[in-house]
Amino acid sequence: MGDIRRRGAIVLGITGLVAPLTLALGSTPAAAASCTTQAGPYQKQVEKFLGRPVDGKQSAADCTAIRAFQTKHGITPNIGYAGSVTWGVMDLMNKQKAVGNKPNAAGKCPTNKGRIACVNLTLQISWIQDGSRLVYGPVPVRTGRNGYETRTGLKKIYWRDIDHVSNIYNVPMPYSQFFDGGQAFHSVNLSMWNPPGSHGCVNMTPTTAKKYWSLLKNGDDVFVYGRKPGT
Repeated sequence: MGDIRRRGAIVLGITGLVAPLTLALGSTPAAAASCTTQAGPYQKQVEKFLGRPVDGKQSAADCTAIRAFQTKHGITPNIGYAGSVTWGVMDLMNKQKAVGNKPNAAGKCPTNKGRIACVNLTLQISWIQDGSRLVYGPVPVRTGRNGYETRTGLKKIYWRDIDHVSNIYNVPMPYSQFFDGGQAFHSVNLSMWNPPGSHGCVNMTPTTAKKYWSLLKNGDDVFVYGRKPGT
């Protein structure tokens, strides 16, 4: 999330979720001391997710696979322990995949607004629809962490800045599209499952952020609903 200072009136077909889920997204986790030999409370679930033999016992190969997953997605400590954070990320991925190409099956995002960008905080996904027609997505996103929650409700994009830099956090926010105070869609070079989350913005992969930039404009509606796990 970055803040903005407005002066005067300053005032996206269909892609599946499977492709974004398999992107090799970068992250920079803290270095781990060693690979643990201890089985975690979610050992069987994690083994199943990773295609490992499901026996509930930690092996060197299990630990290597778990640790690689943790490193890829910025989960720390990345020591191969099948704990709640690691399983939470995997469980969320499973739920995101299950959505398929019907992200608005429950009808929670308005279909009477024309083109609108929808954000489901509970599942950490976003998509663009036009009426009831899916235009782009769903794609995984990374929203606000506890204490910096992405605010819910109906909003409008009011300012776009392709090369924005946050003057609070002094970090680049490419393809920023602001819809609520300092909260915006923008690109990050992190895994979309990197915990604990953003400072309120809706983080996207560069590919997704560029697509949103091409499909949305000032005045388009944004609807944010649900609650991010852990907030």
